[in-house]
Amino acid sequence: MKIHEYQAKALLAKYGVPVPRGKAAFSVAEAEAAAKELGGSVVVKAQIHAGGRGKGGGVKVAKDTAQAVEVASKILGMTLITHQTGPEGRVVKSLLVEETLPIERELYLGIVLDRAIGKCVFMASAAGGMDIEEVAAKTPELILKEPITPGAGLMAFQARKLAFGMGIPAASVNAAAQMMMALSKAYDAIDASLAEINPMILTKDGKVVALDAKITLDDNALFRHKELIELRDLNEEDPLEVEASKFSLNYIKLDGNIACMVNGAGLAMGTMDIIKYAGGSPANFLDVGGGANAEQIKNAFRILLADSAVKAVLINIFGGILRCDTLATGVVNAARELNVKVPIVIRMEGTNVEQGRQILAESGFNFTVADGMKDAAEKVVRLAQ
Repeated sequence: MKIHEYQAKALLAKYGVPVPRGKAAFSVAEAEAAAKELGGSVVVKAQIHAGGRGKGGGVKVAKDTAQAVEVASKILGMTLITHQTGPEGRVVKSLLVEETLPIERELYLGIVLDRAIGKCVFMASAAGGMDIEEVAAKTPELILKEPITPGAGLMAFQARKLAFGMGIPAASVNAAAQMMMALSKAYDAIDASLAEINPMILTKDGKVVALDAKITLDDNALFRHKELIELRDLNEEDPLEVEASKFSLNYIKLDGNIACMVNGAGLAMGTMDIIKYAGGSPANFLDVGGGANAEQIKNAFRILLADSAVKAVLINIFGGILRCDTLATGVVNAARELNVKVPIVIRMEGTNVEQGRQILAESGFNFTVADGMKDAAEKVVRLAQ
């Protein structure tokens, strides 16, 4: 689950990460009040779940309250397009109004899970304020890394090593090290899957401050953090993905025209791959899970067909806990209730597969039953065309 910058900064501040003074605003009037309270020059930032906001015109500096009102009026309600939003962009519905600070240097801090070593890794770079992906691709030597021992957090010696490695002046090294350890503590405490400060700035008077913050929370750990669930902004998520989450379905919308219904994440990935291999393009990732019932199957179908780009559906199920007859019953009921118009290709194997095929054959619908994944992919691609 992604959260906004102003929410991320509020969380980090609780754990001792220094952040600028600022306030969230959901209207021009609130932005004006925030600018007055902060006094002097402020920066007005669009709050969307995407990077590159500055390049897209979503971050502006205002010299006084009057200019802050002018800037807020332009940004609030605009469709902000960045390299992470795609061409459709995102409508800005909230702002962060912050004090401006005298920047001496911009640096980068981040924590992610490194699955290769089975530990979280703390990253730091002197190339802050830039797209870290670009830095990693072109100058990977500029990214310093320290593995974090589970349960111990980032150690003081590791933090100082990173601070000196980034070229932070000796007078500011302790403050930078404290910020890094606070970020590590916050990351662990809230069960984040990503925490980034880009840029972390060194001010002209030697202070270190998190000028921007990005946090992604691990959905699987949210049951431990009821208060963090309230930070979810449904306006920033795809409506079909939100609808799928209500029925415990794992759904991600993609750009193609062949809808996929699969049980198991690995099989879902394999299904999307084989559709591409056959010359098609998947419209989604949908994992109904191993224990789906007929009602979930029906809702999954409804969500798939709500995507106007879908020209055909491929159902690829290996029946284990989810028996093939249960799947077939759910598909038939959904086809009846939803008045399905697009062709449906079904490939299923496993428990009660013969009963499942019989239910499909006697349904009165013209389902296409495939023999194997390759056959299913070729048939659905042909039907989608």
